[in-house]
Amino acid sequence: MRHVLVMTAAASIGLMSIFIVDLLSLIYVSRLGDPNLTAAVAYATQVMFFAVSINIGLSIAIGALVARAIGAGDWPGAQRLSASGLVHVIVIAALVGAAGIVFRREILTLFGARGEALDVGATFLAITLPATILLGLGMSLAALLRAVGDARRAMYVTLSGAIVTACLDPIFIFGLGLGVEGAAIVTVISRLVLVAVGLLGAVRRHGLVGRPHRRAVILDLPAMLTIAVPAILANLATPVANAYAMRVFSHFGEAVVAAFAIIDRVTPVAFGVVFALSGSVGPILAQNLGARLFSRVRQTLTNSFAFSAVYVVAVSALLRASAPLVVQIFGAQGETADLVRFFCAYGGLLWLFLGGVFVANAAFNNLGFPVLSTLFNWGRATLGAIPFVTIGAAHFGPEGGFLGLIAGAAVFGTGAVATAYFVTAKLAKPAKSA
Repeated sequence: MRHVLVMTAAASIGLMSIFIVDLLSLIYVSRLGDPNLTAAVAYATQVMFFAVSINIGLSIAIGALVARAIGAGDWPGAQRLSASGLVHVIVIAALVGAAGIVFRREILTLFGARGEALDVGATFLAITLPATILLGLGMSLAALLRAVGDARRAMYVTLSGAIVTACLDPIFIFGLGLGVEGAAIVTVISRLVLVAVGLLGAVRRHGLVGRPHRRAVILDLPAMLTIAVPAILANLATPVANAYAMRVFSHFGEAVVAAFAIIDRVTPVAFGVVFALSGSVGPILAQNLGARLFSRVRQTLTNSFAFSAVYVVAVSALLRASAPLVVQIFGAQGETADLVRFFCAYGGLLWLFLGGVFVANAAFNNLGFPVLSTLFNWGRATLGAIPFVTIGAAHFGPEGGFLGLIAGAAVFGTGAVATAYFVTAKLAKPAKSA
């Protein structure tokens, strides 16, 4: 439990700093006094979430492969895999960013954006999507640092980008009068810093990244894709579910979309520790798997589920009590304010089950069962979201749609937790027989 808490605490600081800065950026934009601008950022964020999810999947793969090599005592192999994996990340992230730029207006329209929100969102994406490569590199370098057990420097990677954003956002948005475009420019600058700090830690401090060779890059690609493809598919499920919910909510007007945007920034700050937990526990599981210590694998899983549940329950109560303050900070009024209060009151239930899904996914991805992660995430994003959200919204409005998300997450979250324990038991059987 101590290892889980230390790694999660360090990762939480860096990750939460990013979420807090995103929250501040939306507060700044909302202070411009135009709901269309707030909605534009909400739509653009959902599109960027797709690119982020792909980068998360790539970082999971490179982190899992390198952590296994380190756990098995193969340092040269870890250096080779690090170098090859970073090349793979650059190529894939470049393709994703290019495709997003070309089809950004079509994608925004599919999400329900229209008018000024569509135009502003398209401009925001034109500036930020080219930096997808930088984001992928930064996230992968942080994953490498976690794989080697350097939680502190992994924290510095994300924390540095967040500090830069927090300092520059007011200057670019208000001081230079660039508005939403200023927020986009700052995003690109922060990702440059992200990469620089990651390189200092992984390359200069630990010497973890070897020199990439064409043959090794090609030969290591299947191992990378074996984990990355299911992990990417699993991570894409969340933005797909969010995009569908956004489209459903868009039919109720910009006020509802604005409320969705606010809660989409508030909940990651409130429950960011759960995100950090799922990323931090992976290397712990992978190293113990490499060392064939299956009792520790199961104990790590149990500790992670317990910590997630206790944390979510505690923060949910705090979020519910803080609802009036959230409304006041964003200057929300009318229907937007009512929905924000509703989300704050019941959002904790959603995250109680999402925490189980996230930890189970970390186990699946790092213990050799990445397909299960894909199945559970896409099951939640389709069978656990589309019918529940559609029926809930049709009968009870936006509130019903949100409750539908909770119901679907409950079904698949419970199933994911049970399956994670089944997987660990399956892995331990051959060892017991031997």
